[in-house]
Amino acid sequence: MASVRAWLELARASNLPTVWTNALCAAVLAGGELVSARGAAATAAVSLLYVAGMSLNDLLDVEEDRVRKPARPLPSGRISLRGAALFTGGLLLTAMASLGVFCGWKSVWWGLALSVAVLLYDALHRKQPATVLLMAACRALVFPVVASALVGAVSLSVAVAAGIQFTYVVALTLVARWEKTASRRPVLPIPWLLAGISLVDGAVLAVLRHPAWLLAGLAGALLTRAGQRWVPGD
Repeated sequence: MASVRAWLELARASNLPTVWTNALCAAVLAGGELVSARGAAATAAVSLLYVAGMSLNDLLDVEEDRVRKPARPLPSGRISLRGAALFTGGLLLTAMASLGVFCGWKSVWWGLALSVAVLLYDALHRKQPATVLLMAACRALVFPVVASALVGAVSLSVAVAAGIQFTYVVALTLVARWEKTASRRPVLPIPWLLAGISLVDGAVLAVLRHPAWLLAGLAGALLTRAGQRWVPGD
């Protein structure tokens, strides 16, 4: 039986705090209550969709990882391909059921859009460099999923926050890809840049709502970095 650590590595669970600050940012800007049944269901759904995307990515990249990352859970055999496939499918179904039961149909449609973006990115990213836009879309779509779940609409401020996060993730992904292909491997703080997703959320809330929200972004970034010391996030 696979260890808990193996599943956490497959899920890249150390990056989940960045998803939670995305949800927080969307909730605050939408004027919704994140600490509620709807808020919990929406946050759980986007978290499960994130983990499903990470698991599916490893499933589709397993042959490449046998060469480049043999220690990953799938090529190392710590998790079976069948187990990972069932895990991925279960996460997708649970996420959509959570939105449908607790959050209303508007959030389900946005959740479907996020799911499609995840599936397309995982299927195409090895062949199409332009899928960096899909990667960013996966992150940006978290905002309308949560906002529509809480208040049934996506406000201009939520759309602006999603656009800022989209831009940041495009830049982050391009930097990460450049680092992998550079002839001389530069020393770039990719883990910190991943954690910086939470800092972006905090900065947006600090500007659009109150400076104190920057502390929430900082907390998310520090929690992400702490997790990355145990479970790699890339």
